[in-house]
Amino acid sequence: ALAARNLQAAEDWYRARCARLHERAARSQEAVRASRREAGECRRQLQARLVEMESLRGAHQSLERQLQELEERHNAEAAGLQDTIGQLEDDLRNTKNEMARHLREYQDLLNVKMALDIEIAAYRKLLEGEETLFNMGSSGLPSLNSLPSPTYSFQPRSFSSST
Repeated sequence: ALAARNLQAAEDWYRARCARLHERAARSQEAVRASRREAGECRRQLQARLVEMESLRGAHQSLERQLQELEERHNAEAAGLQDTIGQLEDDLRNTKNEMARHLREYQDLLNVKMALDIEIAAYRKLLEGEETLFNMGSSGLPSLNSLPSPTYSFQPRSFSSST
């Protein structure tokens, strides 16, 4: 009876132990399945992230190339504009020099004109004096001898021109 009871207890213990192990195995199997599903999901997410990362890397490289092209184009435009500015500055300098030369020529011509105006005024006075003498002389010739004879001295002026 003791052996039958021990056998029964051992068998109950064995069945309980097996039931717990089966239960634990079922839970473990479910956990493994869940882990596999989770791992599969993580692999899919990883694959999607890798594809997205490659796509973004390509877009980044494309944007870098565009940026470099834009910088090169703008540098070329800036160099062209600098050349244009240099040419315009040269033209401005040349124009200023030419204007200064024209101004000097104009000043020289103005000086010549003023000198000629002065000479014209002097000749006009001389002619008016001659007219007065002539008019006086026609009214009385003997009085002509009493006036001293006028002497004129002409001294030509020399003008230099820059042209």
